[in-house]
Amino acid sequence: MKDNHASPEKADNSILHIWGRSTLQGHVKISGAKNAALVVMAGALLCPEDCRIRNVPLLADVARMGQILSALGVKIERNGDILDVNATEIGQSQAPYELVSQLRASFFAIGPILARLGAAQIPLPGGCAIGARPVELHVRGLRAMGADVQIEHGIVHAYVTGPNRRLKGAKIYLDYPSVGATETLMMAATLADGETTIDNAAQEPEVVDLANFCRSMGAKIQGAGTKTIVISGVPKLHSTDYSIIPDRIEAGTFLVAGAITRSEISLSPVISDDLTAVMAKLRAIGAKIIADAPYQLRIIPGESNIATDIETLPYPGFPTDMQAQFMALLTISEGDSVISETVFENRLRHVAELNRMGADIRVKGNHAIVRGVPMLSGAPVVATDLRASAALVLAGLAAEGKTTIQGLQHLDRGYERLDVKLQQLGAKLQRIQGEPEDVEANVEVDNESAASKSTESALK
Repeated sequence: MKDNHASPEKADNSILHIWGRSTLQGHVKISGAKNAALVVMAGALLCPEDCRIRNVPLLADVARMGQILSALGVKIERNGDILDVNATEIGQSQAPYELVSQLRASFFAIGPILARLGAAQIPLPGGCAIGARPVELHVRGLRAMGADVQIEHGIVHAYVTGPNRRLKGAKIYLDYPSVGATETLMMAATLADGETTIDNAAQEPEVVDLANFCRSMGAKIQGAGTKTIVISGVPKLHSTDYSIIPDRIEAGTFLVAGAITRSEISLSPVISDDLTAVMAKLRAIGAKIIADAPYQLRIIPGESNIATDIETLPYPGFPTDMQAQFMALLTISEGDSVISETVFENRLRHVAELNRMGADIRVKGNHAIVRGVPMLSGAPVVATDLRASAALVLAGLAAEGKTTIQGLQHLDRGYERLDVKLQQLGAKLQRIQGEPEDVEANVEVDNESAASKSTESALK
């Protein structure tokens, strides 16, 4: 199987064929956390020296963030899962719109650039079509730190006046515990004059990882992982060698893969504390989760999967990024479940695709009522966003017959070779370039050759 993993420069027209009802077994290695890697890459803008970032996943979003940093004058070299970043000279304060418009996380750059240069111009962000995700909290916080921030023609212009053009410490309260706003303001505050306090801060593990990265460069940050973060500004940060945490959402996705296929699989490295809410719901559905060793988990499916209700919430609540995957599992669980999406207003678009596969799901507002059915049936479906794509893969693994998934550019944004990892666990699937009708007659399932021949692509 030739490598069909998508390049970030163009849309991917490859197709994933899944022959369902196979039992999975074995061990899977969890990659570095996408959402931590993206913001840590932005955080490297704070440092005028070399930074080495380890355990960086091979993803389209990471490649795109690398392009954005390169456009700003940053030197980046990749060797395996290691990124060497040198932001000694940031050549310009304006990131290119054609790149920023495709990646929500690119807006993180405004905090470090403003802190370093005293000026930044960042286009309003893009990314998955799962909700508005406004930047008012970022802007309000930067203004509290003394920045003049204006939004004109889709561009956020931020400037700091005064003799040293440095941001000032401030007390900031976030109306909502936004991960992006917390991270943007925390980075900006590391080089500010004085002390900054962020109240009602996001508590996600990726926020903690960013704080640890900044501390490794000499930043003074306390309270990350709680509702109150205190940052004492320093004049300059220094070189570091830092490793990204494992991806809790990828780990959760593979745990659901075990539950939905009634398979016993193990995974590592994982930080089990980051998966507390996910593991609690899997146990409620009927699975057993066992810690075999430090940083390793094993899922043992129960005799049957039982319906349960889910409400997405900011961390430490149930993660919105696991909602779609659990919906796929609940479609074949006994009884009725209610899923309430409270984080993003447009994140139930996968319902129509799951119903195409025989699921019984009704949507009312931000609630999905899932009535369990005995079995799903393979069907042609289209991924609508990143986590929806993972949900369709999981549904395909459990369905009778063949499922064909298009829209794999979404999958490549957040999962490092999910298809190959599943093949190594025994899943019968294959990724093919081209339209379904062009490849239908040529499909052969050969897991070993597909996994061994899949090589690194333009995501480097």
